[in-house]
Amino acid sequence: MNIVKTEIDGVVILEPRVFEDGRGYFLETWSIQRYKDAGIVLAFVQDNVSFSSKGTLRGLHFQNPHCQGKLVQALAGTVLDIAVDIRVGSETFGKSVSVELSEDNHRQLYLPPGFAHGFCVLSETALFSYKCTDLYDQPSEGGVMWNDPDLGIDWQVDEPLLSPKDLVFTQLKDIDEDKLPKFGEV
Repeated sequence: MNIVKTEIDGVVILEPRVFEDGRGYFLETWSIQRYKDAGIVLAFVQDNVSFSSKGTLRGLHFQNPHCQGKLVQALAGTVLDIAVDIRVGSETFGKSVSVELSEDNHRQLYLPPGFAHGFCVLSETALFSYKCTDLYDQPSEGGVMWNDPDLGIDWQVDEPLLSPKDLVFTQLKDIDEDKLPKFGEV
């Protein structure tokens, strides 16, 4: 497995080894020891899968408390995946990592607890997988406006399909710091 560090400490791109032949391919998507060796030491407690059509944008979501670290990948299709550091006191607060995940590149992205997460579907459809380090907790749910001008994220779509919930999120600067995770505490 190849590990690609990003400009934000703790956010890593993982490129599993893919064994291909005339029948198709095989790859290992999770092995506790291999991922521990890569620095991912938190236990995963919940797996989720979403299916979405082209132009669907999900995010930017977070939980606090009950912050979730996530290991994400596109099982089918292609998505633009985004991790935004929202940890108050972090040197990289408000910075983001953007990576294309697809069924062809087999890449995974790990984002530790304390990040907002979102993705946009670039292909006709996408099947997307999340491994989470904490359970979903509706009272802890929060979000950042997908097109927050201070974040400057290029989602590669002009008019995304958004849920009613995602339409009402505010800019990061307008979220009370008490509702955000604190650097060093998650």
